[in-house]
Amino acid sequence: MNTMYAEERQNAIAGLIGQRGRVSVADLADTFGVTTETVRRDLASLDRMGVVRRVHGGAVPATSVTAVEPGMAEREHTRAKEKDRIAAAALAYLPAPGGSIALDAGTTTGRLAALIPVESDLTVVTNSLPIATRLAAVSSLDLHLLGGRVRGVTQATVGEDTLRVLGTVRVDVAFMGTNAISVTHGLSTPDTDEAAVKRAMVGSADRVVVVTDSAKIGLQFFMSFAALDCVDVLVTDDGITDTDCTRLQQHGLEVVVA
Repeated sequence: MNTMYAEERQNAIAGLIGQRGRVSVADLADTFGVTTETVRRDLASLDRMGVVRRVHGGAVPATSVTAVEPGMAEREHTRAKEKDRIAAAALAYLPAPGGSIALDAGTTTGRLAALIPVESDLTVVTNSLPIATRLAAVSSLDLHLLGGRVRGVTQATVGEDTLRVLGTVRVDVAFMGTNAISVTHGLSTPDTDEAAVKRAMVGSADRVVVVTDSAKIGLQFFMSFAALDCVDVLVTDDGITDTDCTRLQQHGLEVVVA
């Protein structure tokens, strides 16, 4: 029988999250011998106090949502199956032959690039070195790699040269990745230079399709690069909660669950 008071348990939960980083609701319930509903109430209280940040299925330290940006190698293997399903579902939003797309840097957009049919007659603009390398051999594509400084973390081009070209471009669809998405902060990312390029890419498109896994829903990073009203479609996985889905739809997004 659990004899801890709620305040004691919440302090212990905060300490555990601080040590481990992301911790799931189920693990916390097992650790403290309480129901998952009790853990969710504890996490809600800690979130309101700014001690932790609730994410899908658990919580992370409050500080981790503003600065942590894993590298491409780590991200490539994180939630890989979900990203594969998201990329496949996003193919439905490719424009007709002769159309144009922008592909943002990222592991999910990279998976989408790999699925573009080889017979596609499209103009493709990207700031991602891995995506450009992957598509360079597809003769049916008119591929444009944006110049600029390369960020090693994301292998994306950023800076004035990138922005200058994007300012002259108009595409039918921009497929965007994001580090975080929330109702209050929109789409966000830790780096100011990358945020500027993402913002310009969103502004260059007639339609914006965001491809991101559900673990990023509800998170907020330092720099917002687009409000939700700039987004037409969100393609995500079935980990999205009904509450989050409804809130995003209320802000005008078409939510596709892959």
